[in-house]
Amino acid sequence: MTAVSTKSLDVKLARIVADPNCRDFILADAKDADMAFGLAAPGLRPSGTAGIGPYRSIHDYRDQIREIVRQGLIDVMLMSASTSECLALNEQIFDDSTVTAAVRMNDTTDIWLAAGTGGYAGQPALPFSTATISQAQYGCTTVRSNVSRPKVDLGLFSLTFNDDAALDREMLLAYKEFRLAAEQAEFRHFLEVFYPNSLRQVSGRQTHGQPRDVARFLADHVVRALAGVPRSGRPIFLKIPYLGADVTEQLAAYDRSLVVGILGGSAGTTHDAFALVAEAKQHGARVALFGRKINAAEDQLTFVRLLRAVADDEVFPEEAVKHYHDALSRIGITAKRTLEDDLIRTPTQSAYGG
Repeated sequence: MTAVSTKSLDVKLARIVADPNCRDFILADAKDADMAFGLAAPGLRPSGTAGIGPYRSIHDYRDQIREIVRQGLIDVMLMSASTSECLALNEQIFDDSTVTAAVRMNDTTDIWLAAGTGGYAGQPALPFSTATISQAQYGCTTVRSNVSRPKVDLGLFSLTFNDDAALDREMLLAYKEFRLAAEQAEFRHFLEVFYPNSLRQVSGRQTHGQPRDVARFLADHVVRALAGVPRSGRPIFLKIPYLGADVTEQLAAYDRSLVVGILGGSAGTTHDAFALVAEAKQHGARVALFGRKINAAEDQLTFVRLLRAVADDEVFPEEAVKHYHDALSRIGITAKRTLEDDLIRTPTQSAYGG
């Protein structure tokens, strides 16, 4: 733990595990898109065109992180190792903040989303990790003797199961290697599990198609994969697609010590984001990690403020959308959609490549 006031993540996790019926809710901003999208990761400049640009720079991206951390309404800021080195290690912006810094610890091939080809996202995911635990903690491969405790002690590890025994085994072996190293380093993690990303060819043969119940497929894989993991190596929470009311409730009720969190997926409308938090919370989730939904907002600080209000049961999603448009109008920002269009619920992709 860094030398600051208690992190809100730790306070809320303790309360949620002690009382699963408590109304605490953890929000994370996933600003790790540079591990996936390349130039497009920071988002479009005001004059930009989707798929073409121009895009904001990594410096703009990090400025937005600084502002959101100063705001203090989220609980976790997820970053790439290079951004974390800049902000958490060098600038130490989390030292006097209740926000916890976290680093994406692996970049499986299904998040390799460089523009121009689009080939990796449709191929069966393969395990790969760019950053090491010591690099996330200290910015280098050796422990610094003059540092008593690392400033970063939390990482994200991601798995994608494709209903193929050989490939899924490789994913689990990579996770096992990470877990053992993390336990040795006293490095906490949360676990991200994606839907299957490839239903075409696996290992040179035709697959038998998508699992009949993909939500149950994912939930069962999570439970089965963690059954052999002792408490010392378990994730502190999950990051998974919202599995619908029934399966989410079953997963949340299965093991009260396993805190269920949802990922945001593609941007969608403002109502999509706010309603997803409210619906997931209603059915047992206690964490939401939004990347593109926050990054695509016309004003990220206002969006986060109202997302926090929805998560804390202070306002209903529809009302929050109206408050958001009112706030944009007051500060002179033109909304991308009319209020009527922004109140619509739309289908959004849960995959990183959606």
